[in-house]
Amino acid sequence: MKCKVCGKKIEETFLKKIVGTYIKDKKGKKHAVCASCQKEYGDKEKILKKLKK
Repeated sequence: MKCKVCGKKIEETFLKKIVGTYIKDKKGKKHAVCASCQKEYGDKEKILKKLKK
């Protein structure tokens, strides 16, 4: 799975969970975001503005 902000591959744990988070936009669609982008931007609104379409 790839990060929707930076495009890098998101690491997974041994149970196939992502090391990062999912963020919902206002339409309800989930976007995967890696831990480094989550740490860099911090706020949900900032991350939603940086999403690649």
